[in-house]
Amino acid sequence: MRKLPLLSCLLVGLTIAAWAQAPVQPLPPVRKTVQTSDGRTIAGQVIGEGMADLQLRTDDKRIVLLRKEGGAFRVVTSQADWPTYNGDPSGNRYSKLTAIDKSNVARLGAKWIFPIPNARTVENTPLVVEGIMYISMANECWALDAGTGRLLWHYQRARTQGLAGNASIGFNRGVAQSGDRIFMLTDNAHMISLNRFNGELLWETEMADWHQNYNGTSAPLTVGNLVISGTAGGDEGVRGFVAAYDQTTGHEVWHFWTVPLPGEPGSETWKGKDLEHRSGATWMTGTYDAQLDTLYWPVGNPGPDYTGDERQGDNLYTDSILALEPKTGKLKWFYQFTPHDVHDWDAQEPPLLADTNWQGQPRKLLMEANRNGFFYVLDRTNGKLLLAKPFLKKLNWAEGIGADGRPILKELPKQANGDTYVCPGFQGGANWFSSSFNPATGLFYFNALERCNVFSSVHGEWVAGRGYMGGAARPAPGESFEKFLRAINIQTGEIAWEVPQVTTPATASAGVLSTASGLVFFGENSGSFMAADASNGKILWQFQTNQTWKASPMTYMFDNKQYVAIAAGSDIVAFGIE
Repeated sequence: MRKLPLLSCLLVGLTIAAWAQAPVQPLPPVRKTVQTSDGRTIAGQVIGEGMADLQLRTDDKRIVLLRKEGGAFRVVTSQADWPTYNGDPSGNRYSKLTAIDKSNVARLGAKWIFPIPNARTVENTPLVVEGIMYISMANECWALDAGTGRLLWHYQRARTQGLAGNASIGFNRGVAQSGDRIFMLTDNAHMISLNRFNGELLWETEMADWHQNYNGTSAPLTVGNLVISGTAGGDEGVRGFVAAYDQTTGHEVWHFWTVPLPGEPGSETWKGKDLEHRSGATWMTGTYDAQLDTLYWPVGNPGPDYTGDERQGDNLYTDSILALEPKTGKLKWFYQFTPHDVHDWDAQEPPLLADTNWQGQPRKLLMEANRNGFFYVLDRTNGKLLLAKPFLKKLNWAEGIGADGRPILKELPKQANGDTYVCPGFQGGANWFSSSFNPATGLFYFNALERCNVFSSVHGEWVAGRGYMGGAARPAPGESFEKFLRAINIQTGEIAWEVPQVTTPATASAGVLSTASGLVFFGENSGSFMAADASNGKILWQFQTNQTWKASPMTYMFDNKQYVAIAAGSDIVAFGIE
């Protein structure tokens, strides 16, 4: 074999090295002009293409989704959207779609999967608007063809270094949409607006200073010309608030603090110091009644979480539902579920709104399976308590809820070292994942957790960048938790039926979705995605994902076919009838 001279070898090596280091030039955009089956001509830049699908960005900067049909194409879109975090501003994940029903749900299968790059666990609920699906995680947003999962655009910015709280893990539960805009929270508690057709950043507003432990994880809510949200950081001692921003400019319109300062209404319920770090975070999405023009926002627990010695009193407005005027942020009424909470039982469970007959009369209801283990029914016009009943078998902190709406407390068992044994545990009997009410069955569906903890408290000072728990909650020795899908009769608060779930080392955080066809979809603790008969809980279908659930399901109609989608692990999976 002939050998190259040394100089030639060096030149070849330098050429290869230079080629390897040269910047990669993006391919020029590809344009296509296609004929549609209804006689139209559509031209645009190719965003994505498969054997049977095509996505174009037309000259007006919008997106057209196409499917091959013989020698031509047809335009496809969604016939029923999922335009908000819960599908509807009422917070009720109840869908009127009936294409998937009890007779065919057994044929449900995965239609497409979109793996979210570099994600650990996804808490996101997708949105679908005019055929486009929007998903998110910390500081990233993707737009997908809702029929194939094919990527249309991706927005990304760098993660914030040194952040405290859940956003530092990458959690982001979703985005909001209005017109041609998408709104989302960044990990460092900024609100941003994106063009929903190309992901271009339109504006950015700082909601709060992340150096003071604020962070962002929730999906905002759009109401009128406003986009409304709170922030996370309750376990790190922020001072909670809800704020509204102009959708066009990003300018703040109003700001409601959940912990009043001395002299403000509600401040008499705090006896102690350091009111700047008393939590009351607002890290979940609220709900809205357009007819009453009222915003309902859940508020988190007071801080520090597990010790209340330096914050004697009811600690308003923590662990409460706030009824706010959406144009001004003015407080209409509030209801506090757990005064002076020292067990991390925030009220961030979905405040579900429903107009239905209740005990013989048409009522405007607000319902919540609260973290403290009680199911509540309120008249949402005025905050009057209509019903409060425990939904747990393991509940030892209160005998019930009095006529005045306050819990009737019981003395908690003390251990020799002063720790307390409390049921439910810090995760609560319910949590942030979705619930649903079906007006045909009259049942409220949710995942319930039967678990007790041993609570201990310690004193400490607030420090930026650190947690502010004031103690710890640990599993009770010799006990394991149990999880159930439960259906509650809203007229009585009685459990109509339940589905026991597998006990696993990890606790799943999966919500539910109910449909007019009489189905309840839910994430089971061992990783199965399931459908049950809404009337009796009989399991009709299951698909094992082998993932620990951290998200809630949604549904939509695309190209005249119903899909059910959910985040499983780090993937978005869309199911349809085979």
